[in-house]
Amino acid sequence: MQHKALRIAILTRNRSLYSTRRLIEAIELKGHEAVVLDHLKCDIVIEQDKPSIFYKGVNIKGVDAVIPRIGASVTFYGAAVVRQFEMMGVPTAVESQALVRSRDKLRSLQILARANVGLPKTVFTNYSKEVKKIIDNVGGTPLIVKLLEGTQGYGVVLAPTRKAAESIIEAFHSMKARVIVQEFIEEAKGADIRAFVIGNKVVGSMKRQGKEGEFRSNLHQGGSGQLIKLKKEEREAALRASRAMGLSIAGVDMLQSERGPLILEVNSSPGLEGIEKVTNNDIASKIIDYVVNLSNHEKNKIKKNRKLKPDDRRR
Repeated sequence: MQHKALRIAILTRNRSLYSTRRLIEAIELKGHEAVVLDHLKCDIVIEQDKPSIFYKGVNIKGVDAVIPRIGASVTFYGAAVVRQFEMMGVPTAVESQALVRSRDKLRSLQILARANVGLPKTVFTNYSKEVKKIIDNVGGTPLIVKLLEGTQGYGVVLAPTRKAAESIIEAFHSMKARVIVQEFIEEAKGADIRAFVIGNKVVGSMKRQGKEGEFRSNLHQGGSGQLIKLKKEEREAALRASRAMGLSIAGVDMLQSERGPLILEVNSSPGLEGIEKVTNNDIASKIIDYVVNLSNHEKNKIKKNRKLKPDDRRR
């Protein structure tokens, strides 16, 4: 059955970014309409039974689905806009609660640990003075110190010796900066894996290698990517991690270790440029297919519910 064209809103601060451009292109190639909204310019109107969003003074109506591309620095307001669309009955590729959850590094690690996902050993404290004990609890040095608010490899420091680790942790604590201390996985050799998950599938994966002398493998830090075929346990770890976080679209970063895959992070707004270029895979189109199916499924549910008698709906 041929479905009608949809209006799909992309929430982004910059329509010229590669990921945004590719999503617009994929939406239009599939015969739908792309609506680009800067979430920071959206006004949320909260009223009983009449939630609405105004964009530059215009009431936003007729949106069939939303693709949030919310930057980490504006998570609070971006998630509020996504939540408002949810209240308006508009399905979203990333749910507001999952977005908020994914941006809290500490909470994310706790959720993943509860889901029995492999993780590097991690310590978080309330500016504890027991720095030596913190170092011992992650297995000594070398170790990694990460700012809880850091993204794209920024705010991540390698402490090669105990003395360096003590100095770095104490310096962050003196500035009241929230950090986690994590074991260093030497056998990963400065590389990690990015698995791109859509729905219940890993649709693309790449190995990212840090440049010489650099332990961070992020492409933003000058790392390089290459195509990789995931082992069964790596694929299962990526899917388990994204499910635990409640994310249907996610970039799952993991390390290869002697005790199996270790999840570093589950990203709720993964970039498309690196993964598409390395895998030569049209990830943007797969996202749009997922979003269209999500929208049509929600509409069919509403239609079915309307056809039921009031007594049937209560059963």
